[in-house]
Amino acid sequence: MSTDQQYPLASEPSAAGVQLNHTAVYASDRHLSAEFLAAVLGLRVGAPFGPFLPVDLGNGVTLDFYEKRDEPIQSQHYAFLVPEGRFDPVVARLEALGVTYHADPAHTEPGRINRLFGGRGVYFDDPDGHNMEVMTRPYARP
Repeated sequence: MSTDQQYPLASEPSAAGVQLNHTAVYASDRHLSAEFLAAVLGLRVGAPFGPFLPVDLGNGVTLDFYEKRDEPIQSQHYAFLVPEGRFDPVVARLEALGVTYHADPAHTEPGRINRLFGGRGVYFDDPDGHNMEVMTRPYARP
């Protein structure tokens, strides 16, 4: 397939009815990574499902932690929208775990939160270096 290949679009493109159901999160230790994120977000790790260890986000989306030990983990970005009342407990759990959080995705503003789009947010690394974000307001998109 050439790089200039065009894909046909439906006559009236619409996102209605399309939802993310789950995604695999690669981890060098699926238990460590799943338990870490669940602890930070105040969630529970589900029962193993084949090679996956799920963390249900409560909106129909599951993060399925999948262990890869034979190659390096490529860092990804995962952003979590939380209600305002859950933000301070997330930050408190990060502090209790000794995890440095940052106001920016490049991690140049340690120990600070951002106030983008009228909300609050932080970034932090999980055990495999995935750049995690917790925010209280979705980003305004053009």
